[in-house]
Amino acid sequence: QGQLVESGGGLVQAGDSLRLSCATSGLTFSNSAMAWFRQTPGKEREFVAAFRQNGGRTYYEDSVRGRFTISRDGAKNTIYLAMNNLKPEDSAVYYCALGYGVILSSIRNEAAYKYWGQGTQVTVSS
Repeated sequence: QGQLVESGGGLVQAGDSLRLSCATSGLTFSNSAMAWFRQTPGKEREFVAAFRQNGGRTYYEDSVRGRFTISRDGAKNTIYLAMNNLKPEDSAVYYCALGYGVILSSIRNEAAYKYWGQGTQVTVSS
């Protein structure tokens, strides 16, 4: 059974940086798409960023493009989300996800991802 475990969340001030990590086990990165989503209370989970192994392209939600970077380390089986210039509106529980055979049109759709982590809280104070 594949598992994903996030870490690296915390309380920071606006303008600070954080790097989230997502350690995977029992899964391969081959033919996969990896993504980060986030959710705030009372709202649906929203897409943040994704990396498609086939082709190596990255995809970002408009509000984080230029501030967040998704990456992965195959040797460590870990997915990262580097977050710079954080804003209070970035506060949320962040989830990493992994799926196989994710087509391009579904890259931002949480239903396309089979494996999920438990989430890590990020709080940005103003």
